[in-house]
Amino acid sequence: MNILIINGSPKGKNSTTLQTARYLAALHPEHSFSYLHAGQQIKRLEQDFSPARRALAAADLLLFCYPVYTFLAPYQLHRFMELIQADGISLSGKIASQVTTSKHFYDVTAHRYVAENCLDLGLHVVRGLSADMEDLLSAKGQEEARMYFDQLMFSCANGIFLKPHPAVQRQREAPYQCCLPEVPKTGEEDVVIVTNCAQEDEALSNMIRDFQAVLPKKSRVVNIREFPFSGGCLGCFGCAITGKCVHRDGFDQFLRTNIQKADAIVYAFTISDHFTHSSMKCYDDRQFCNGHRTVTQGTPVAYLIQGAYSQEPNLQMVVEGRSEVGGNYLCGVATNEGNTAAELTALSKELVFAMEHHLRRPANFYGVGGMKIFRDLIYLMQGLMKADHKFYKQNGIYDFPQKKPRTIWKMRFVGALMSIPAIQKKAKGKMTEAMVAPYEKVIAQAAQSKGESQEIVL
Repeated sequence: MNILIINGSPKGKNSTTLQTARYLAALHPEHSFSYLHAGQQIKRLEQDFSPARRALAAADLLLFCYPVYTFLAPYQLHRFMELIQADGISLSGKIASQVTTSKHFYDVTAHRYVAENCLDLGLHVVRGLSADMEDLLSAKGQEEARMYFDQLMFSCANGIFLKPHPAVQRQREAPYQCCLPEVPKTGEEDVVIVTNCAQEDEALSNMIRDFQAVLPKKSRVVNIREFPFSGGCLGCFGCAITGKCVHRDGFDQFLRTNIQKADAIVYAFTISDHFTHSSMKCYDDRQFCNGHRTVTQGTPVAYLIQGAYSQEPNLQMVVEGRSEVGGNYLCGVATNEGNTAAELTALSKELVFAMEHHLRRPANFYGVGGMKIFRDLIYLMQGLMKADHKFYKQNGIYDFPQKKPRTIWKMRFVGALMSIPAIQKKAKGKMTEAMVAPYEKVIAQAAQSKGESQEIVL
């Protein structure tokens, strides 16, 4: 087979992910491997797509190789997907798969994003390989890479591919028109609306205007399409110690003074290619100047999304996961799929209530799981990620279970007692009563603080 390695990493030949592809190429000289460093050469490809067009046309199998950046693929690969769409080259019937390296922080959403876009292009898709950054250095990781490639070839030979996803039903309604009245603004809170709204995007522009009109707080719009980005995140770790990006376009300072100081953040975008225009991904990736620090923790967030959001489960996971990991109270998502005016009005009320009452909720699996990955990563890399390490220590994020010796010994003691048959018999049926006993005290105190109340048991 003619296999084209599409390297989405901005590091080019020095990409860690690329080494897995090179390892597989070294093991399989019976196939022809070629390389397209799309991530590193994205600006050149924007000017002249013909080298990529020729490489894509000659390939039987497209193997996307990239590191996972901020829940998805790097901005550069997002932009490359847009260039493929814009070029119009037919890839129908070709085969695609993917290889990623990460610490498994939302690698699932990255893989689904690439797979969904490949399916949109008419490609047959084979499930990819999601490896740890250091897997290839171990015998186990090498074996798993070999198994992946064997399974990939088996799938190609036998036509075993991922099932195409249901086609997204595109909106055919007329663009949303402004209809909400301006309400008086109160308080000193600052609400920033971060968007990548294009000049011709009338529907999203009107959604933003109406949301600002009905929101009883001062708000301002930051359109990131207007920021002069010199490029996407390079994954160079230059900011790991100083917190300052190697790009000299001033985005790190702009982010910290114009966005992250706001009392609430509202993201507004139109869905395209199962996310939104790549400008928003550039913005997301460049926030790595903050490392893995949840610097906006406690800030309420909301979303204005134009498009078939209800039909994008992977995007829904990204939206929720971002808020959960960041420690942000997600107030909700207003879309143009139903009664847009009513959704905008309701969302404005939710956002104000969250701001005024400083709402927070316990993190769910998305937040707990994501932060435990970061916790372990930063603890190991504390010598390099010094700013992250300091932040994690100050904010109690190093919540390792071995730091709770009293709980561990208590459970050992209870376990030892319960292993005695006589105590087992005596405790039978009373374990659940013992478990809820501390909660009864909390509930009694709450009832006492509000006056006597009587529970009615049905």
